[in-house]
Amino acid sequence: MLDIISAIILGAVQGISEFLPISSSGHLVIVPALLGVQTTIVFDTILHLGTLVAIFTFFWHDIINLIKGFVLSIIDLTESKEKFIEGIRNTPAKRLSWLLIIATIPTGIIGLLFKDAVETIFRGTVFVGVFLVITGFILYFAERRPSGDKKIRKMSFKDAIMIGICQGFAVLPGISRSGTTIAAGLFEGLNREYAARYSFLLCIPAVLGAGLIQAKDIVTLDVSTTVLVAGFISSVIFGYLSIKLLLKMIEGWSLDIFAYYCWIVGILTAVISLAI
Repeated sequence: MLDIISAIILGAVQGISEFLPISSSGHLVIVPALLGVQTTIVFDTILHLGTLVAIFTFFWHDIINLIKGFVLSIIDLTESKEKFIEGIRNTPAKRLSWLLIIATIPTGIIGLLFKDAVETIFRGTVFVGVFLVITGFILYFAERRPSGDKKIRKMSFKDAIMIGICQGFAVLPGISRSGTTIAAGLFEGLNREYAARYSFLLCIPAVLGAGLIQAKDIVTLDVSTTVLVAGFISSVIFGYLSIKLLLKMIEGWSLDIFAYYCWIVGILTAVISLAI
C-alpha cells in the first residue's frame, strides 16, 4: 500500500519527469517497482492534476492571453472568415491558441487508438527500458539539429501537426512527452526556448485529457486522503521547479545530458528486468 513517504517520492518523480525529457510514464512504472508499492488510478490522476497546477501557476499569464486570443478569434469567425484568418495570421495569442489546438488533435486520436494496447502489451519494465533508450536517441539527434529561428509568427500548422503526432507516441511508457515535442519542434526549425515553452503549453490539453480518461475509471477512493494530498503537493512543487529548470537549461545546456540519462536508466531497467 502507498504511504506518505512513497506518495511524496512519486509526486516528485511525476513533477520532475513530466517536464524534463526523461518520461514520467516510464518512471512511474520503474520507481513504484523499486519502492515495492503499487499505484492506483485515483493516485495517478491526482499526480497528473498536480502537474497541471504547476504549469498553470508558472504560465498563468500566457494561459490567460491564450484563452482571450481563442475567444476573440471565435468572435472574429462569427463576423467574417477573412477577419478570422487575419487575426490568426497577425495576432500572436490567437495564432498560438490554434497552434496548440491543431497539435492536440493528432495527439488525442493516437492516444485513444493505442490506449488499450499500451496498457495490456507495453506495460512491463522491459518495454519501459527499451522506450527510454529510444527517447535517448531522439534527444541525441535533436541536439545535433541546427538551431532554428521559428517562433509563433513563423510556426506553421504543419509544424503543429507534426509535433502533435510525435506527442501522441508518448503514450508509450518510456517515450518522453516533453522530449519528443521539444525534439520535434527543433526538427521543425523552432527556436530552442520557444520549442520548450510550446511543449509545456501543449502539455495542458494532453495531461488534462489523460487525467479525464483516468478519472472515468475511478470507482472508489482507494487511497487515504493524506496520501493523496502529499502526492499532489509534491507533484506541484517539483513540477514547478522542473519547468523553471528546463527553461533555464534549454538555452545554454545540451540535451545530451538527458539522452545519456535515458540510455543508462533504460539499459539498466531492461537488463535487470530480463535477468529477474
